Amino acid sequence: MLVVGDALLDEYVSGRPTRMSREAPVPVLEFESRRHIPGGAANPAVTIARLGSQALLAGVTGDDDAGQQLRESLQAQDIDCAALICEAGRATTLKLRIMAQMGLRYPQQLARIDTLSRAALSQESEDRLLDRVKALADAVDALLVSDYCIGLLTPDLVEELRSAGASLLAVDAQGELDKYHDFGLVKCNAEEAAGWLGRPLATDEDFASAARDLGHRLRLTGAMVITRGPQGATLATATGEVEHCPAPVVSDVYDVTGAGDTAIAVMTLARAAGADWPTAVSLANVASGLVVQRVGNYAPTAEELRAALAAVEG
Repeated sequence: MLVVGDALLDEYVSGRPTRMSREAPVPVLEFESRRHIPGGAANPAVTIARLGSQALLAGVTGDDDAGQQLRESLQAQDIDCAALICEAGRATTLKLRIMAQMGLRYPQQLARIDTLSRAALSQESEDRLLDRVKALADAVDALLVSDYCIGLLTPDLVEELRSAGASLLAVDAQGELDKYHDFGLVKCNAEEAAGWLGRPLATDEDFASAARDLGHRLRLTGAMVITRGPQGATLATATGEVEHCPAPVVSDVYDVTGAGDTAIAVMTLARAAGADWPTAVSLANVASGLVVQRVGNYAPTAEELRAALAAVEG
């Protein structure tokens, strides 16, 4: 599967609080650890690879330490980065989180600092990216677009992706839904759906109507999925079926980071493998339930997903 989108690096710096600072009402942390995790569009690519499929990632990084660290992290997980181009002078998107280890199961996030560039790609970089995507699109089972609204996925670039020839075209769209008309699968969360439609969504009937309306307005060829956190997801297919797919009960929710990435990766992978829409969405709900029990992006393995499915069925 080919993933195209805003690839970034998540950095977690953890420390143990020892005292309050005299300079400001903030804790002083003594450094304990630093870790790097692929994020953004890189996260669904990691999930695809961890579940046993082949993942290729297309996007852009800068020629900086964060870009190099991201590539090394991806290559260590057998993700093909041949279509992840490097643009000189550009900052690789980096999300730095400061975490305090306070004796709990997981550390508490105190602050986040983002480093990013919203500048448009140079014409040379965009051409290189498109050439590589087009060369790969015919050979993959699906093309998954991950849009973090950082600026890579312009309407013109999305139009090129739409015509690339992939057999299944899916997107995790964070607000800018208009660009993704005529896709096979579009996923967004409840807040994004309500904002785009301009109306509140509360009941199952509200979400059913919203999913149908979104699918119709975007002329989707497969399905529209609205994720709803602990309430699961609402699915509306292009042929008129609507179904509410419940989420498994999760007692310990620590961090929702990456849950949406996992959901779209699992949905797309399941559809590419021949699953029907309700099965694909239900699998995604179970996988996302595993992710929210960890801090930071986490990609479940096939064994973990099988165990979670067995527990749900039990």
